[in-house]
Amino acid sequence: MIWSGKIVFAFLLILCINSCSDIETNNEELIVTEPVVASCNIIPKPEHLYADSGFFQLNSSVVIVVDNRFSTVQELNNEVEDLQNFAKNKLGFELEQNSKLSNNPAIYLSIVTDGFLKKEAYEISVDSNIINIESMHPAGISRGLATLKQLALLNKFEGNYFIPNVNIMDTPEFEHRGMLLDCSRHFFSKEVILKYIDLLALYKMNVLHWHLTEDQGWRLAIDKYPKLTEVGAFRTEMDGSQYGGYYTKEDIKEIVTYATKKHIEIIPEIELPGHSQAAIAAYPYLSCTGNQVDVANDWGVFKEIYCAGNDSVFIFLKDVLTEVIDLFPSKYIHIGGDEAPKVRWEECKKCQKRINDNNLKDEQELQSYFIKRIQTFLNAKGKQIIGWDEILEGGLADGAIVQSWRGMEGGKEAVKHGNKAIMSPTSHAYFDYDLKAIDLEKVYSFNPIPKGLTNAEEGLIIGGECNMWTEHVPDEKTLDSKVFPRILAMSEVLWSASDVKQKNYTEFNKRLQKHYTILDNYNVHYGEESVPMTYFLKPSQPGPYMTLYPYDSTIQLKYKLECESCDTNFIDYKKTFRILETSILKVQPYKNKKKYGKLIEIPFHNHLGINRNVNYSNEYSEWYTAGGKEGLVDSKLGTLDFRDGSWQGFWGSDLECVIDFEKANNYSSVSANFYQYSNSWIFIPEEMSAQISNDGVTWSNWGNTSSETDLKQRGKFIKTLIINHNQTKSFRYLKIKVKNVGKVPSWHEAAGSDAWIFIDEIIVK
Repeated sequence: MIWSGKIVFAFLLILCINSCSDIETNNEELIVTEPVVASCNIIPKPEHLYADSGFFQLNSSVVIVVDNRFSTVQELNNEVEDLQNFAKNKLGFELEQNSKLSNNPAIYLSIVTDGFLKKEAYEISVDSNIINIESMHPAGISRGLATLKQLALLNKFEGNYFIPNVNIMDTPEFEHRGMLLDCSRHFFSKEVILKYIDLLALYKMNVLHWHLTEDQGWRLAIDKYPKLTEVGAFRTEMDGSQYGGYYTKEDIKEIVTYATKKHIEIIPEIELPGHSQAAIAAYPYLSCTGNQVDVANDWGVFKEIYCAGNDSVFIFLKDVLTEVIDLFPSKYIHIGGDEAPKVRWEECKKCQKRINDNNLKDEQELQSYFIKRIQTFLNAKGKQIIGWDEILEGGLADGAIVQSWRGMEGGKEAVKHGNKAIMSPTSHAYFDYDLKAIDLEKVYSFNPIPKGLTNAEEGLIIGGECNMWTEHVPDEKTLDSKVFPRILAMSEVLWSASDVKQKNYTEFNKRLQKHYTILDNYNVHYGEESVPMTYFLKPSQPGPYMTLYPYDSTIQLKYKLECESCDTNFIDYKKTFRILETSILKVQPYKNKKKYGKLIEIPFHNHLGINRNVNYSNEYSEWYTAGGKEGLVDSKLGTLDFRDGSWQGFWGSDLECVIDFEKANNYSSVSANFYQYSNSWIFIPEEMSAQISNDGVTWSNWGNTSSETDLKQRGKFIKTLIINHNQTKSFRYLKIKVKNVGKVPSWHEAAGSDAWIFIDEIIVK
């Protein structure tokens, strides 16, 4: 039997106590095979949700009523306007406001005087004729409206919107629930910022941490220092093109006003003393040398920082911050404080005089002096400072809030000092990282409260943030794909439950699936939840075995090997296969018969050293293992993504290892691939040498080769070093030595730091 969808919905809407399921539709009509139920897949998950039978139909006949028993109608003007704009722009109809009780179906917004412990807490109750949203503060009403918006978009049925009859009592766990957006490395338009404010509000986040100044661009107009935007907002790219942009004061005011109406606090970040090369390019006197420099056009940590011995720097910063305060009503100003190389200060007479005059121990304490001086100024203006966990070094200023990014230890140290902390560790919160490092499930597992704290110390952790740095995020589409859907997991961690024991990832992921239509409605170009495929490689002679694992049962894999004798067609993956030739494995994941994620490419090089025993004289980095001791003899090559799991790293040390072939045989060459990316302190080594032996005790030289690489060459590239012989040589043991450049060269922004060697495979023929 086929019935009209509307009739079916009217008679068969069933809501189970404490749970809601999903509306199933079939275009114009609905085949009645099971009860129709409504969706309550709200993110973040409400603290308490009770469901009853029935529904409220949301359409143009509904009116909005502000209950003025405990508040004025004007107090909720922003919330009424927000709901009206949502109905008009997302649902396709208008909602009128009625100043008194109505006989029409109505949405009542009520400010009450008690019953809620936090200003963002709210209660929403729905029956067939009335939706009532209560809170003690307009911010709570706004969070209730976010829930209402989700319920409407989740329950669209044949062009109509049905809100299930529910009672929800909800309150946030953390007061600070933020997202950092870096608009300095790449600039994003005012429209993108407004879109993200909408999305933050929809998922009950309440802070936009806006990173506005950097080495690569100054994005905020300052009247007293016009060159900050005339010069500092634009850079010459390596190809000679111009890149840049900035926000006028009118832009800032519009964005701040929009965010304020949605109860999103915008916290500006004005970096100091480091990450300041764009400002120095505009006004060279701000540096220790006074030399003209360009706005940085590459990524990394730069040694040009504000001069701590120059009083004119503090005059400049106070002038800038005075104008920043006038633009941003937030009680917080983020001052950065991270990644400030001290090489200029060490060589600067004025900075050294400052150290001596103030009885400071070293340059670390000079940075603490710098930050405390800025804090004193901001405190006098009624502002509190937030800084990255480096502000702990040299002495933490009283009242400063520490944002812990280098793990959780900075936050733990801060609260033990009695300071507040915000948690955004690279392990869980850096959304610029690839899904291989931080996928949706990893974000959902985040707990901002580390172990080992007292109850009082736990109370000083005010929340967390997800950080979206944009060195490699040039446009809105890439930005969206990095942030979504991971931010939905972060929103639930910070609003609903940080404790892992209280969370169920499988249940969360089931709710998440219903939100992709909402993200489509907001023009979000969301990415994947996780790396679609992982694999297990078993090294073996004459070639390794490869086993592929899809992320979950909804993903299918097709693959092919590209080599001289390989089949050129993709085939369905069904079982483990062997790679017997030098080739490139290409795997394409599919979901719902559509390509899911990018084509995965893994290069292999077959050779005589595969699966041999390797012994090291010094250990490789625990962060870059290439899979362990077999990593250099598994046939798998590294790509230009040095985090692809194929590169083995040695930090500040040479590489020396011995390969045991178990018995003597004839060999003619040995080669290895090395990686250079100077921004990350990775350099092609100076030379590679080889020695051979039959007993592992007595060694003879088998050759060496120098790299002759320009260490100043920017960008990412791979270079092969090879020791080749016209005639074969018989031996059992092969010793490889690779000489590190040692320290980052003096011309580099991070001069004096330990340098990396990255190697991916030792190929023996």
